[in-house]
Amino acid sequence: MLNGIICINKPEGFTSFDVIAKLRGILKMKKLGHSGTLDPMATGVLPVFAGNATKAISILPDTDKSYLAGFKLGIVTDTEDITGKVIKEYPFSVSLEEIEKTAEAFQGNITQIPPMYSAVSIGGKRLYDLARKGIEIDRPSREITVSEFKICDFDGKTGEGHINIACSKGTYVRTLIHDMGQKLGCGAVMTSLVRTKANGFSLEDCFTLEEIEKLRDENNLDSAVKSAEKLFSALPSLTLNSKKTQMYKNGVKLRLSELDGFDGKDRYRIYSAEKNFLGIAQTDRENNILRVLKNLGQESDA
Repeated sequence: MLNGIICINKPEGFTSFDVIAKLRGILKMKKLGHSGTLDPMATGVLPVFAGNATKAISILPDTDKSYLAGFKLGIVTDTEDITGKVIKEYPFSVSLEEIEKTAEAFQGNITQIPPMYSAVSIGGKRLYDLARKGIEIDRPSREITVSEFKICDFDGKTGEGHINIACSKGTYVRTLIHDMGQKLGCGAVMTSLVRTKANGFSLEDCFTLEEIEKLRDENNLDSAVKSAEKLFSALPSLTLNSKKTQMYKNGVKLRLSELDGFDGKDRYRIYSAEKNFLGIAQTDRENNILRVLKNLGQESDA
């Protein structure tokens, strides 16, 4: 059974779950999951977790995701993207310099109100379910971080362009573009979205579904699988001796004071005496012990 991450370049028109369903058929395995849902119109990096690696989804470190987003000025839709119903249309006469100046307001730590057409749940109800019934409710704003909001190109005649965006988890890119349009006074919608980076993986790491199918037929799927270890490369590591390796794999809590290399951090990548990746551990300083957080290495399957 495969254990690790396969990065898929999600095709347009597929939901993230559609990709999982397709892969279950290709890989002939059920134990699959994904991180960072993409809307059907979006393409790009979708990390898919297979086998033992699915345990990593719940403890993924918060890292920025990067996008290349297309936009068009002069339109406002109910979904904030080009697929929605047009609510208003505006004339526009905006220069690249004006857009770049406006873009400065969308960088750093800012607040954002989630769109009605989103999977956010309020009072036990999904916003998109309410939106489809024509119901709009007040939504609490949320704090997000946008580390990059850079205009790549802009055509003043058509009002169309592209933006490179790097942002924190939970950011709605189409809302950033909608809010930019409001600030410009002419409205704007997202016309396309490519996720270029997620969880430390980029488009260069990705395979199409067709390529995965071809690798399966060539009995070469392992070449597309990346270790869950890469997800946690920013964490410090601890390598256990033979005795402690066996104790750790058996679920025994190890004393922090007896661990070589322990330097007071909260979480660690754990390696066996043979230098094989075992998983992620959490320190409990109050009780002076190292707790298994998630077993992710193939050694820990037994």
